[in-house]
Amino acid sequence: MSELIVPTMAEMMAAGEKPDVLFWVGCSGSFDDRAKKITKAIVKILNKCDVKFAVLGAEETCSGDPAKRAGNEFLFQMQAMMNIQVLDGYEVKKIVTGCPHCFNTLKNEYPELGGNYEVIHHTQLIQDLLKSGKMAVEGGAFKGKKITFHDPCYLGRANDVYEAPRELLQKLDAELVEMKRCKAKGLCCGAGGAQMFKEAEKGDKEINVERTEEALTVKPNIIATGCPFCNTMMTDGVKNFNKEDEVEVLDVAELIATAADL
Repeated sequence: MSELIVPTMAEMMAAGEKPDVLFWVGCSGSFDDRAKKITKAIVKILNKCDVKFAVLGAEETCSGDPAKRAGNEFLFQMQAMMNIQVLDGYEVKKIVTGCPHCFNTLKNEYPELGGNYEVIHHTQLIQDLLKSGKMAVEGGAFKGKKITFHDPCYLGRANDVYEAPRELLQKLDAELVEMKRCKAKGLCCGAGGAQMFKEAEKGDKEINVERTEEALTVKPNIIATGCPFCNTMMTDGVKNFNKEDEVEVLDVAELIATAADL
């Protein structure tokens, strides 16, 4: 594997350069061991396509999404204002995120605090790269596999991004099968709205178990998603049914990076 090249905004500015896009890594993509693999897959794709990008590195802090969802508006606004100050200091115009939670917050909630940027999700960026011919995908690695896509809430229902991830999956020569509840009727994995960070409430079944059950019904080889939170929840769900030897949970970026042999 070739060395990953991940310049920071500070390094670029020092060299008198300006990236075309800022890659907002997010807390999950920075600190969670599983999500780091998704971050690496996105970077491999950006490197492969010679996208001029940079990250904030140590200057990136949480977008404030969990605080806002948990009801701490004050903390959210403090986080957001700090981030906006950093982003505006670097004159950032375009941001790509690996996480729908960051995507939704930066895109829809920062503008009212003065942070106006063009924000896209990584599946949208990869879709653009494929359409513009900067990258080709051979479906060899996944030929004949059955893949089902779990729509992240903040990508799908909150922002109407349904086609980008599916178009990418269709490039894999695999069979894309939809769950009963998909797209606008998709079921949450159970981690959104800051639920990731609290104990489960009373009930007879965890939401992620319910959702994984639905995914397993279509007998997939791979459950694909576009969100590190969903990835964790669906992975735990697959383990709950002792199916981890039969069903993989992978981010769309990981599938594309593998198919492109990166």
